[in-house]
Amino acid sequence: MRFLTHHRFTLILLFACTLFVSASLVFVLQPLFGKLLLPLLGGSPAVWNTCMVFYQSILFLGYLYAHTISLRLSPARQIQLHSVLVLLSMITLPLALPENSTPPTDNNPTLWLLWTLFVSIGLAFFVVSSTAPLMQKWFAQVGHSASHDPYFLYTASNLGSLLALLSYPFLIEPAINLEVQQLSWSIVYGVLAILLSLCGWVFLTKVSKKSEPTEQSADAPALSIVTQLHWLVLAFVPSSLLLGLTNFISTDIASVPLLWIVPLTVYLLSFIIVFAKFYDRIHGGVVAAQTIFLVVFIIYAFINPAELPYWMYLILHVVAFFLAALVCHGELAKMRPPTHHLTRFYLLMSLAGMLGGMFNTFVAPFIFNDIYEYPLMIIAALLLRPDPLHSFFKHFGLQLLPAFILICFGIVLHNTVTNLVTYFDELALSLMGLTLLGLVLRKRPLSFATTYGAIIFLALGLHNLSSHVLYQERSFFGVLSMRSSTLINEQQQPEQYHELFHGTTKHGAERLSPQHLKTPLTYYSQPGPMGQLFSEYSSQNANWTVGVVGLGAGALACYAKPTQHWVFYEIDPLVVSVANNTRYFSYLDKCAKDAKMVIGDARLSLTHEPEGMYDLLVMDAFSSDAVPTHLLTEEALSLYFKKLKPTGILAFHITNRHLLLKKVLSIHAEKAHFAALIQEFIPNDNSPLVVATDWLVIARTPEQLAPLKNSQLGQWNKLPLYFDMQPWTDHYSNIVSIWK
Repeated sequence: MRFLTHHRFTLILLFACTLFVSASLVFVLQPLFGKLLLPLLGGSPAVWNTCMVFYQSILFLGYLYAHTISLRLSPARQIQLHSVLVLLSMITLPLALPENSTPPTDNNPTLWLLWTLFVSIGLAFFVVSSTAPLMQKWFAQVGHSASHDPYFLYTASNLGSLLALLSYPFLIEPAINLEVQQLSWSIVYGVLAILLSLCGWVFLTKVSKKSEPTEQSADAPALSIVTQLHWLVLAFVPSSLLLGLTNFISTDIASVPLLWIVPLTVYLLSFIIVFAKFYDRIHGGVVAAQTIFLVVFIIYAFINPAELPYWMYLILHVVAFFLAALVCHGELAKMRPPTHHLTRFYLLMSLAGMLGGMFNTFVAPFIFNDIYEYPLMIIAALLLRPDPLHSFFKHFGLQLLPAFILICFGIVLHNTVTNLVTYFDELALSLMGLTLLGLVLRKRPLSFATTYGAIIFLALGLHNLSSHVLYQERSFFGVLSMRSSTLINEQQQPEQYHELFHGTTKHGAERLSPQHLKTPLTYYSQPGPMGQLFSEYSSQNANWTVGVVGLGAGALACYAKPTQHWVFYEIDPLVVSVANNTRYFSYLDKCAKDAKMVIGDARLSLTHEPEGMYDLLVMDAFSSDAVPTHLLTEEALSLYFKKLKPTGILAFHITNRHLLLKKVLSIHAEKAHFAALIQEFIPNDNSPLVVATDWLVIARTPEQLAPLKNSQLGQWNKLPLYFDMQPWTDHYSNIVSIWK
């Protein structure tokens, strides 16, 4: 009896370990390979979203493969086919990018990125993706006492996924460089191959002819189309929300795998919880908690987001997503079928995940000029709250009435009130009150979702009106918008100016009065560090060659002299188009018509430039407020100084709400024995559009920076030394170490 108990436990342990290792490999590979790809595409958050679509697509194909062979092939044939696939996948190891991988610069790189992923990791990822449903199906047929309900093994799979994700930023990334990570992943993949062989042997020896799969069995009820569509929608919405939240986080903080992991971790955690045996008892409480939290979320995330610190704003989004995922996945777990339909259940879940990713990556950017898919999926999640069908369709028209009234009110208000911005506070308070009143509809999902949806989009419309958006476009690299605003000038008169935004961060501004059309503003103002630099070197910079990484509105061009040669490196063609459009900005047209534009990632572009080309190299690359980490590494700094003349200067823009970028560059400068100065500039007067900004300059010797050090225009200080972190390289970076 004791032997039988031990044997049964060993069997569970074997299959659980196989699923755990497989899932761990999946979710270490995702940030690992994302980090390999980031330097090729400028650190854009779209890189991660495109990678996610690839992962979800291969996951679906893996689940489809597991579903098909478990229904169509005998146990022996299943093991033979799977063994061949595992052996073939070994050919692609160790993990690496194809040689000479260079993305296109003249069009959207999405297809190139998908092809690169397919060639590099497609087969290995396919094998690990098929493991979860296939191992559970095999376990369901080995005659174990728990074989009738193998869904508990899904917890082992999700636990492996979660631990791998959390281990990557806190254990793997800080301790192991990328080359060792690639090799280690390949070794553990070999361990998985051994575990799969053991599971296959158990499956082959224990399965009986009676348990061989057939398409239908007498005691297995057929699945209705409605049920399968319900599964599909319940899995689709959280998948789309996952990418919407990821886009938000990685755009406004930093394009690094650590932050991409946050929503994915929450997503996986929801699966672990809903498939646990205790969850059925608390599902009603989660639904109620979502209702209450929505009030706070909508008020502070959409109606009045400026009232909270950024980290609390981030927490609001993550918690709202977690509750939505729990509700949707909880309904999905309640509907899980008998083991006969196990692979079909997982197949539809993976299909929905793939479709959600495709919607966010391929459909939404072409039909929306902003990230509207995110609020749309919030509304869709509310529609999926539990409710009997008869209640859902009862008085269908009446359930839509509150939202219809709200929308009509918004249209009438827009057409009759000449200046809605004047009444912004009153309208915002009204929307907050309507959010509270919406709670009375909480037991009617259709009314509840459409009413809250109307409130969200009325709030978004109000914010768009108040920001005076003249132009907005969306590309692979994010949302670019040009806005018109008004300031009070030196004569105490109102004056129009234009602003350029990438995501939520201002990337430049220009005053429209004739006398100020050539005046650099914001981070590049004449009283600020850049103005001081060009002023102090004015007597010797007549023939300088100047390189600028990051174009923005083109304000820096107005420091150019006719005899200088300027080159701008910009990864997003849309930014170049806007900066050259004189309806929006005239810096380039009036100050540097002959400046050369190089489109593509700056590091890749700079490698093709002659050594010793530049007298001044300005690093000003941002994706919203996020600095691509591959531009901050030791290898990157070495490249910049190869392209600088012996007397050249490197200027680095390090203004950032969240990250202490000076730590990274201080360690590089100290290690290379370079001289470095920093100015954390704060304006001392009320000059319009002169803002606080941080700049750092680095040169080979202190003498080259002496004019700035001795400057009477601003306070340039020696860069402080740091000893509490490891230097960043192309194979190592740790965002936690520079968090403010």
